[in-house]
Amino acid sequence: MTSLDWIASGIASYGYAALFAASMLEGPIATVIGALLASQGLLEPGGVYATVVLGDLVGDLLYYSAGRFGSMPGRRWRSVLGQDRQRRLAALQGYLHRHAGKTLLIGKLTHAAGFLVLLAAGAARIPLRRFLAYNLLGTLPKSAAFVLLGYVAGAAYHRIDLYIWLASCMALVLACVVAGIFLRRHFTLDLSEA
Repeated sequence: MTSLDWIASGIASYGYAALFAASMLEGPIATVIGALLASQGLLEPGGVYATVVLGDLVGDLLYYSAGRFGSMPGRRWRSVLGQDRQRRLAALQGYLHRHAGKTLLIGKLTHAAGFLVLLAAGAARIPLRRFLAYNLLGTLPKSAAFVLLGYVAGAAYHRIDLYIWLASCMALVLACVVAGIFLRRHFTLDLSEA
């Protein structure tokens, strides 16, 4: 039995409680499996949607909290860093505050980079209300899309999981390249003018 089959068995046996726990950990594929079970009459589609949205938000809030209250290496070593690196860190933190919505939504859609964005949002101390608002804005359509996918084609959840993983990896690579180019150009120019 694979881990996906184990998740499906757990959700079928324990219902929404298991779906909530799985959606905190596995997100999209747990949503697909929950919707598959709804298509088979074991769960209600609306209940699946509400449960995975709540589970996704709670899981994201845990990452945010780890970034906000955890011991981040940047904080501990800030006194050791040179002035130039401290200015760059402050500029990056300012960027996250100014563009919190865009950054959180992109992180939510790329899935693979999502946990890094959530940790960074907490470390940058983006206000909780703002974080939750943008996170909910990204969660609602994403969860709806995966519920629809699972309801229609959930029986192929092993293949769907592979496609989610491949798409996440490609999105992560693309996001890293674009972010690297943008940050290098943007923050190099800002620091040279300072």
